[in-house]
Amino acid sequence: MAQLEQFTTPVDAVVSRMRALDAALPARDGVAVFNRVYLAVTEAVDRQVDAGRFPDPRAAITLDVRFAERYLSAVDAAASDGRPPACWRPLFQFRRHPGVRPLQFALAGINAHIGHDLALAVVDACHSLGCEPGELEDEFDRVGDLLVSLEEHIREDLMPGPDLLQIADPLTHLLGSWSLERARDATWAAARALWALRRLPDLAGEFTERLDAAVGFAGRMLLTPLPD
Repeated sequence: MAQLEQFTTPVDAVVSRMRALDAALPARDGVAVFNRVYLAVTEAVDRQVDAGRFPDPRAAITLDVRFAERYLSAVDAAASDGRPPACWRPLFQFRRHPGVRPLQFALAGINAHIGHDLALAVVDACHSLGCEPGELEDEFDRVGDLLVSLEEHIREDLMPGPDLLQIADPLTHLLGSWSLERARDATWAAARALWALRRLPDLAGEFTERLDAAVGFAGRMLLTPLPD
């Protein structure tokens, strides 16, 4: 895809929405915990685009914005008493549960957003840009690398200290059951499958529904209430 020297994007709009959510929600709210994480990711992508770190800035921004819009649509659906996608429902249902720890909220949100939303955002971006998924692979990988790096910081910031987190702590075993790297690989495969099914809407819809349900099931497990 040809690069554009100038490209006006709505990145500022999605960042403003996330900042408004951060200001409005209680700090311990599960959605607020994830929102802070995702805001940091979006701002990091924006900085890397500005620094010329993406070969195709238009593709990177389009993917970033389509990705963010999926999350913000889920927030809007939950706020209006609608039904957000199944992958997001556990986070909205358990967002105030006292037995769920902040790290669980963060990873459950990442699970929903990577496992479901990112695959659909790749397809959305391909339609917007008139390209094939393969042409977005570099942008997909760079965003994924940022998320992996950020996940390490999340675990450091939200994980209990080493004197508190013993091998027998259920959180240790729960976190070991999920991997962002594996989720990212599965998402790329799902995006390619959805693109291949784009002219078969019934099959594409069934695939998307099953993907949504499976990611939601994993999110529910990540939000298992734990003893202090």
